[in-house]
Amino acid sequence: MPDWITYLMELLALPEFGLSTVLVVSFISATLLPLGSEPAVFGLIKLNPHLFWPAILVATAGNTAGGAVSWLMGLGTHKVVDRARGNHVDLRALQWLERFGPKACLMSWLPVVGDPLCAVAGWLKFPFWPCLAYMAIGKFARYLTMTAALLWFFPGTLHP
Repeated sequence: MPDWITYLMELLALPEFGLSTVLVVSFISATLLPLGSEPAVFGLIKLNPHLFWPAILVATAGNTAGGAVSWLMGLGTHKVVDRARGNHVDLRALQWLERFGPKACLMSWLPVVGDPLCAVAGWLKFPFWPCLAYMAIGKFARYLTMTAALLWFFPGTLHP
């Protein structure tokens, strides 16, 4: 293995750079790439129980920022499609989502559909800041619930 890969792996290793790793992993997992950040959060907290709240907050921030990028990608895609077609396009399948507006972003915590939902919110041109706030609330609730449940099912601490 090349030295730079070894160095990069050591740099991102838990727990020395745990919160930065959680931030990056949670950001990437909020995009449309298939990656789960809960194992990284759980692992960091198992190794460093005193980092419970910082890990939850950092994961929420990273995942919310990733959701914001997805929202921007959805908005950009809508603008490109509008320009290419020369008119405004509304898909009937998305009309039910329009009834909920930015509050639909509370569901961004759901597996599989949550991350694309952020892009759809951008596509539908929902207001950015309310969407971001609802995303943050939903993602915070997910990290808090998932991590607490995992700690309940797997009690005790690990020693590095």
